[in-house]
Formats: sequence, structure tokens, C-alpha cells
Amino acid sequence: MNRKMESPAKAWKQWLAENGPRLLLFARGWSNTREDAEDLVQEAILRMWHHQADQGHVPPDLPLVFSTIRFCGLNHHRSESRRRKREESIIYLNDFQDVWLDPVLEEDEEALILRDAVQNLSQKLREVVVMKFWGGLTFLQISEALAISPNTAASRYRYALEQLAHELRRIKEVRNASA
Repeated sequence: MNRKMESPAKAWKQWLAENGPRLLLFARGWSNTREDAEDLVQEAILRMWHHQADQGHVPPDLPLVFSTIRFCGLNHHRSESRRRKREESIIYLNDFQDVWLDPVLEEDEEALILRDAVQNLSQKLREVVVMKFWGGLTFLQISEALAISPNTAASRYRYALEQLAHELRRIKEVRNASA
């Protein structure tokens, strides 16, 4: 491999090691299975590689990649929708049996409850929560990635946290009542 390609390859490997789990988590909101999410991330990274060619193949800004995953997810949903119509609406159930971030939490009941609660948020709320909490983006970066105002991103985040807190309180009350 020539010397010019060694540096970008190392930079991309390091960038992917740091940001890959965040991107995969975000892609999960746009897909039905972990494998589809991995495909979305791969497609977005490939698009970013080509996009960054003019800048010497340096790794891209994280908000741009989140936005690209969202775009790829939208395209994926459109094509899936068309395919399902052609095949007379085959129904696929979500397969969310994997643990989002930490394999150690596989048996942690509270982690599973939280994952399900986040998954039950609306798409708009879920994507902001994932980008903010797990993606580590600011509201300004989220607003750029989703083409919304920073205030809208912040209000969606607050609303999602309120819904999550309400749901977790409800679950605790149900548990305490049955104990």
C-alpha cells in the first residue's frame, strides 16, 4: 500500500472505532434488524469516503454521517415500502433482541426495559435521543443533521426524556403494586 493511503486508512479505522457503535445505534432506529442497521452504516460510510475524496479522505464530521445514515434510512424505507407493496404487504416483526451498547447488559432487566422504552418513542424523538445521548452531539449538530432548528432538537429531547421518565415511573409502580 502506498504512503498516501496509509494515513487516511489509519485515521478512518480510528474514527470508526470511536464512532462505529454510535452510528450503529442510530441506524437501528432506521432498520428492522441489526444486519440492516449495519448495512445502513456501511452505505453511509462508503458515501462519506467518496464525499471526502476532495478533502484527502479525512474522516468526516459526525453530524454529517448521522445525516447520511438518516438519508440512507429514508431511502431504505422507501424501497422496502415499495417492495412490500409489490409482494402484497409481507409483515416483518422487529428483531431487537440484541443489547444496544454493552454486551454485559444482556441480562440486565432495567437495560432491556429502557431499550424498549426508547424504541417505543416516535421516530423524531428517538433519533434526537440517540444522537444526543449515545452519539454525543450538541443540539446545534443534531439540528444540522436533521435539518431542524436547534430549539426544535432541544424540545424533542426534553419531550422524549419526559416520556421516558413517565414510562419508567409507570413500570416501577406496576412492579411495586404486584410485589
